[in-house]
Amino acid sequence: MISVNHITVSYGGFTLLNDISFHISEKDKIGLVGKNGAGKSTILKLICNIQSPSSGKIDKPSDCRIGYLPQIMEHSKGRTVIDETMTAFSHIFALESELEEINLQLAERTDYESKEYGALIVRMNDLNDMLAMYHNESPLVAAEKTLLGLGFKKEEFGRPTETFSQGWNMRIELAKILLRNPDVLLLDEPTNHLDIESIQWLEDYLKAYKGSIVLISHDRKFLDNVTNRTVEIMLGRIYDYKVPYSQYVELRKERINQQKAAYENQQRMIEKNEEFIERFRYKPTKSNQVQSRIKALERIERIEIDEEDNSALNIKFPPAPRSGDIVFEGRDMKVGYGDKVVFDKADITIMRGEKVALVGRNGEGKTTFMKVVTGGLEPFSGQYRLGHNVRIGYYAQNQEDILDKNDTVFDTLEKIAVGDIRTKLRDILGAFLFRGEDIDKKVAVLSGGERARLAMAKLMLHPYNLLALDEPTNHMDIRSKDILKKALEKYDGTLLVVSHDRDFLDGLVDKIYEFRDGRVKENLGGIQDFLDRRKIESLQELERSIPELSVKKQTKNPQASEERRMQNVRRSDEKKLKNRIAALEKNISRLESEISELEQRLSCPGEGDDIMAMTQKYVDLKNELDKDMELWASSAE
Repeated sequence: MISVNHITVSYGGFTLLNDISFHISEKDKIGLVGKNGAGKSTILKLICNIQSPSSGKIDKPSDCRIGYLPQIMEHSKGRTVIDETMTAFSHIFALESELEEINLQLAERTDYESKEYGALIVRMNDLNDMLAMYHNESPLVAAEKTLLGLGFKKEEFGRPTETFSQGWNMRIELAKILLRNPDVLLLDEPTNHLDIESIQWLEDYLKAYKGSIVLISHDRKFLDNVTNRTVEIMLGRIYDYKVPYSQYVELRKERINQQKAAYENQQRMIEKNEEFIERFRYKPTKSNQVQSRIKALERIERIEIDEEDNSALNIKFPPAPRSGDIVFEGRDMKVGYGDKVVFDKADITIMRGEKVALVGRNGEGKTTFMKVVTGGLEPFSGQYRLGHNVRIGYYAQNQEDILDKNDTVFDTLEKIAVGDIRTKLRDILGAFLFRGEDIDKKVAVLSGGERARLAMAKLMLHPYNLLALDEPTNHMDIRSKDILKKALEKYDGTLLVVSHDRDFLDGLVDKIYEFRDGRVKENLGGIQDFLDRRKIESLQELERSIPELSVKKQTKNPQASEERRMQNVRRSDEKKLKNRIAALEKNISRLESEISELEQRLSCPGEGDDIMAMTQKYVDLKNELDKDMELWASSAE
């Protein structure tokens, strides 16, 4: 469908992309991965003709419809949410208007045998055929369903778009792109402003999407759940893997290890041949063998190991001073702005050493509560107190407003550093990948990922015992997020974090407060426990929404009828569970047998064996076995 052919992008003496080529086929779902600044967003802009390459070209069909969601965009104003979303159907409305005009002309004309009349009939049929393809569902119904899926409430559809934040306006743009149903979707970090439930809705939508997708995301689970192919950009080159992200990571390790092993074997062979040549170069009896080995070395194709970009964050938070046992306590809090109540009757307690996540739909009060904790906002009513000796390090979501764009990177830290730490500013910036001339860059020219790193570096200047982090991983690449997560796991203070990144929260937090419909609910356990419970609750809510007709058909003894119904449900569930366990056990046995056979072949490969294909199959089987074992263990409990 779309061919990227020998593309090079250079800026001055710096080459960002170097002679890269790959193909986007129909139904490809590609995860474009690499470090911040590797050139991922540039590739999307090249495909959309927003940017031109230094050399090479991109071929795409003239009728190929592309939907592009950039990271940063201009938002429309002057319309309501639903009206702006309905502009996605402007092409349909144009066709309907043309059809209406043709019908009017046909009603007035009497030249039934003329060419012009015949042409109108042909065009009318074409328009009807096109509209029939689009009219699977009412445009208004489709728009409302998409907006609801992306987290809007129905009562918000009539609000002007300018009354919403940039993140919510991004959702409107995403809704418009999805509703246009293009042939190719190019999405640059679409989950940055979505809450967890909206991400799950978007996942389901993209999994069922019939067109091609090229997706940039730093959410590992989102990539795994949506994509079937991973294209990595590293040091100007690309590496194409026909697998989702987690399998790509495994295959990439295998590829590098195989390259290193092959390289070392070849180097040993070259070394031995060179020793032979040097030893017998001047012996007439060995001259034929020497010449033969010289020619063999000249013909050999030298193995090279792919260059790797090993630059990464190196974060370790300073030891946390001891605080009181209770870090924050709030009782019956009503919180909001002006006349608007964001949440009410909230009881929230954070103990020393806890790692707590705040989750929920955007606008439900997570950032608002952060401002209460950090002293930026007073509740309308209720009681709250910060614990003894609590020192707060706050990472705000809106780094655009917090960082002074006129400062350099170094100035940003130097302005707030005191004492001996001033001598270590260059080391701290180096740990956050600001090296050499980077420290003299103005904040105004930094990318989103660089600003996030700089804001995080500020937290290293003082020993805090409560880190309050509001969306800290937005714009961070996957490797940086992993390193930040490990540093927070080792952090010995208290953590309060707002995040929609399930993979980042998984294994990091041990308590969750959900902000939903003006209330705050405590959930003990990790993010996966919370998600599992929320899915169950959602199903129960659906079961409670029984149509009125079914209620009228109940027997005269509704209690007995309900008991019988529950017994039937339990029996059915037990039967399904037994069948599921049996199927899993059968599949586990098959997988173990195949893995055992593959291990034997890999330990002693034959002459015609494809090691890479066998390795990929081995990794796939192991992943499938792990998943089935987890399912079997949870089902058998």
